[in-house]
Amino acid sequence: MTTDRRTTFARPDLADSALAGLVAAERYIEPRSARIVAPLAGLRREPRFDCPLDSEALHGETVRVLDTDDEGWAFVQMERDGYVGYMPAEALSFSAPEPTHVVSQLRSFAFSGSDLKLPVAYPLVQGARVAVKGEVERRNLAYALLTDGTATVMKHLRPIGAPLPGDFVAVAAAYVGTPYLWGGSSSLGIDCSGLVQRALAEIGVAAPRDTDQQEAEVGEPVDWNGDPDALKRGDFVFWKGHVGIVAGPDQLLHANGFHMATVIEPLGGAIARISSGGVPVTSVRRLSDYPAKG
Repeated sequence: MTTDRRTTFARPDLADSALAGLVAAERYIEPRSARIVAPLAGLRREPRFDCPLDSEALHGETVRVLDTDDEGWAFVQMERDGYVGYMPAEALSFSAPEPTHVVSQLRSFAFSGSDLKLPVAYPLVQGARVAVKGEVERRNLAYALLTDGTATVMKHLRPIGAPLPGDFVAVAAAYVGTPYLWGGSSSLGIDCSGLVQRALAEIGVAAPRDTDQQEAEVGEPVDWNGDPDALKRGDFVFWKGHVGIVAGPDQLLHANGFHMATVIEPLGGAIARISSGGVPVTSVRRLSDYPAKG
């Protein structure tokens, strides 16, 4: 069996019981479900902070846990996309309540109480999930009372299950100016594939984490002749190790290390610049039912 290290929940001494007979390990156990209670939890290939970031889990998301070591690292699999790695065990809770709402704004705050003048308990980012136990109004502003004793602004939330926005390009465009962060998955810092995954998640479309996975699975291939003018809004342009979104005529929207930010730049110029470094466009893909607006 061919396995992908990124999504195979196993290591030589331990594996998910569902993989028994498929991968070799000293023992197999059933993972436990845990919820992220930190603002963000970095996922790393190895249990050490000097190891590069592979991805991030957002507050309220769930992971499956196989092991926690004496150094405080948990061996986990992200429920969002199946990505496997290590994150600090202190970021997890096995008893946190089921979320009721999701943060719809790029960034917000959980305050220490229901007053915007009170100290911030922790930041919240778009896609984070929270459990609301009640609502109060102070000076014409509604606050959601969260089960952990904090409060946030009600207008920055939407109930889980509520109608989703339909324009992922507009979602991604709101990230323009966000700093580039390798492995980043939030509006505090994001990389190219993280931007694609986050924008699609906001319209209810699940996508894998990395560019090669997205190139294989997101949308359908487009028979492209190399002419930037032939691309449509919402098309995904792939290079080896990079992806961008066509935001409009001759516009490429992407998080990238050249600008160290999420930007919209001329599509033709970006293709020429990246190709000049020996990295040509490898494919273009398109969501078949996505309305090419604007």
